[in-house]
Amino acid sequence: MSGVGRFAGRGAIVTGGASGIGEAIAARLAREGARVSLWDRDAAALARVRTAISAAHGATLDVADADAVHRAAAETESALGRIDILIASAGITGPNTPLWEYPIEEWRRVFDVDVHGVFYCNRAVVPLMRKADYGRIVNIASIAGKEGNPNAAAYSAAKAAVIGLTKSLGKELARSGIRVNCVTPAAVETPIFAQMTDAQITFMKGKIPMGRFGLVEEIAALVCWLAGEECSFSTGAVFDISGGRATY
Repeated sequence: MSGVGRFAGRGAIVTGGASGIGEAIAARLAREGARVSLWDRDAAALARVRTAISAAHGATLDVADADAVHRAAAETESALGRIDILIASAGITGPNTPLWEYPIEEWRRVFDVDVHGVFYCNRAVVPLMRKADYGRIVNIASIAGKEGNPNAAAYSAAKAAVIGLTKSLGKELARSGIRVNCVTPAAVETPIFAQMTDAQITFMKGKIPMGRFGLVEEIAALVCWLAGEECSFSTGAVFDISGGRATY
C-alpha cells in the first residue's frame, strides 16, 4: 500500500478477516493506508485475501484458543511495529434449533468463539495500545444480541455478551486514548449464511424494514469511522446498522 490515507502509519488486526464482513473491513483499512494483519482459522482463505488486499501480515489461529491469541498479538506487533486498531469480527452462528434441544457442545462452541474469542483478543491488545496511549477497538456484535432471535439462543446470548463486554471495557479505558465500541448489524449476506436454514434467513429478512440485507461495504464504512481518529468522543457505545430494524 502507498501509506497514504486516514490510516497511514497505523497497524490494524482484523479477526475473521478472510471472509465476509471481516474481509471487507480489512480491504478498506488497507486501501486507506493501514498495515493490516488478518487473523483467521482458514489458512487457504487467509492466503488468498492477504494477496488480494496486500495485507502486511497474517496469522492462522482459532480465536477461542487464548494462548494462540496471545502469541499472535505479540507476533503481529513485531511484524507491524504497532497495534492501533483491533476489529474483532470472527464469529460463528451455531445451529438453528429451540433452546431445549440445543446441543450442549454446540452452545459451548458458540460462546468459545463469539464471547471468549472477543475477550481474548481485547485482552491481548489493550496492553499493547496502552504503551502508546492510543487505540481503537471495534467488536462486531449483532442486532440479535439486542432483540434475541428465535432458534438462535446461543448466538443471541453471545452477541449480548459482546455488547456488555464492550460497554465495560469502554468505561475502563475512557480516560485513556483508547476507544472501544461495537456495531450491531442486522443480517448481512455473507458466507456465514451457509450455517443457517432457509427459514431462518427468510425470517431475518422479514424483520428488516428496508426489505433487504445489509452489504459488507456498508458495515465496513461504519466500522472504519469507529476505527479512526475522528471517533474521539464515543466509547462503550453500540452503533446500530440494521436497515431500520433496531428499536433501541
